[in-house]
Amino acid sequence: MKDIWAVVPVKEIDGAKHRLSAMLTPPQRQALAGAMLRDVLRALLAVRELAGILVVTLDPHATELCRTLGLRVVTDGARDGHTGAVEAGGRVLLAEGRGGMLTVPGDIPRIQAEEVSRLIAAHLPGPSFTIVPAHDELGSNAVLLSPPNVVKLRFGEDSYFPHLDAARKAGIEPTVVRLAGIGMDIDLPADLDRFLALEPRIETETLACLESMGLCPKPCKGAVAPLNPPT
Repeated sequence: MKDIWAVVPVKEIDGAKHRLSAMLTPPQRQALAGAMLRDVLRALLAVRELAGILVVTLDPHATELCRTLGLRVVTDGARDGHTGAVEAGGRVLLAEGRGGMLTVPGDIPRIQAEEVSRLIAAHLPGPSFTIVPAHDELGSNAVLLSPPNVVKLRFGEDSYFPHLDAARKAGIEPTVVRLAGIGMDIDLPADLDRFLALEPRIETETLACLESMGLCPKPCKGAVAPLNPPT
């Protein structure tokens, strides 16, 4: 499958991760959100099968990061919630005649490039729909569609099984791929505890960020590789 673009919706970081307010201060939540986004973009940039990355956001920090990395930024739909932002990115890709859209959130810091490659390899010729559920099988942590509008999406805390139903209503049998890194999102205090306890450890900016806050139970092994534009 060629001409697949990644679409990453990014909320304004100043108000990010409010459901972690019992554990983290506002500056800590902002730092965590930024670290997770950089981990996600680092993984996507290493995926050779992707034709490009499009970020839907109005956040100035995310916008500056994307400009530094040479990524596309779309502002339309950025304040329309997760679903609205993804739909806005899909409309851009559809208008350009792109072959497919892979959408992932910016809060899955254990994502690995090889996982994304496995997801793309499992994707069938269009029209097709491939999904990676969250670890609890409630959320939809990655969705790959060909063409970009082939199934109506609706994200939320309990979107996985509704997305399977939506694909079938569109006449498509969904392909389900379970991937541990993509499946681990951080929204709630329990997610943060789970992330910190997971083995084997993956050295990420997120882990280093949490260590700097005194939350990491084990010292990080070392610095994460710099986040650079694709060559």
